[in-house]
Amino acid sequence: MNGTTPPHSIGSLSAATGIPVRTIRFYSDTGLLPPNHRTPAGHRRYDESAVQRLRTIGVLRELDVDLTTTRRVLDGDLLLAEVAAAHADAAELQIRALRMRLKILRLIARRGATPEETTRMHRLSQLASDERRRLVADFLQDLDGDTPAARSAAAALRTAVPDLPDDPSDAQLAAWMEIAELIADGDFRTRLARAAVPPADEDAVPGVAPHAAADLVQHARQAVTAAMAADTAPDSDGAVPVVDAVVARFATALGRPAGPELREWTARQFELGHDPLVARYWRLVWTVNDWQVVPGHLPFQPWLIEALRAPRRS
Repeated sequence: MNGTTPPHSIGSLSAATGIPVRTIRFYSDTGLLPPNHRTPAGHRRYDESAVQRLRTIGVLRELDVDLTTTRRVLDGDLLLAEVAAAHADAAELQIRALRMRLKILRLIARRGATPEETTRMHRLSQLASDERRRLVADFLQDLDGDTPAARSAAAALRTAVPDLPDDPSDAQLAAWMEIAELIADGDFRTRLARAAVPPADEDAVPGVAPHAAADLVQHARQAVTAAMAADTAPDSDGAVPVVDAVVARFATALGRPAGPELREWTARQFELGHDPLVARYWRLVWTVNDWQVVPGHLPFQPWLIEALRAPRRS
């Protein structure tokens, strides 16, 4: 400055940058913004480079860069790009945590959760991915038993393990919470070990030869799948011809009249081979894993059971 006094006081720096006087004084006291000169009265003065340095300090502080790191950047000991990359990663984690918090709050509001449920849901949401996997693995390990049915159930369930992503959708989080509640229920474990693998079609219709039983179940599955794909309600007039066709097949195979008694008998057979809570578990797994639901793979029994028992309009 050719021996002249640097032009900026703390007040003029504040006017040039919008940063409060008190904050600039603090930065100066800590050495982040050293003055170039002091007047005889002890007032600090700064040259033009201090304006840009102060703006850089302000930006870094707004980005939550700590004072020590800010000093290293300003002194050239640390590249700003490295700091930005590290803080971007930290910000991403914070955003993910805030998103999860938002989703939990929405889920609590939708469910009208009690304080106990809220505590449990929060704890489950805070589990790391490896902890969630271990929770499911322990559940599957408990399913392993001495019976062939239990071993078959556990093997089938291991082919579709629910794996919640780090940034789940609202639906995925809600499904994971429901799965966690189910696998903690001892009664559900028993039901799942018994019904995770549906009985073979040839075993589903007692009193009928295996190949004929398999044909009956396959016909029912195809007819009901088509009705479900067409959004036909099981208690609607559109369901009547589907039910009549299924019952007619059963009547022929069993040598029984196709009346109300046979409809109820047929409903009971399909009821024995289907556990709606187990079907619900599989649907939840599809949701958590973001798998496409294939209509032909959806359980057809609930629709058929309801349709078989629906009152007939006169």
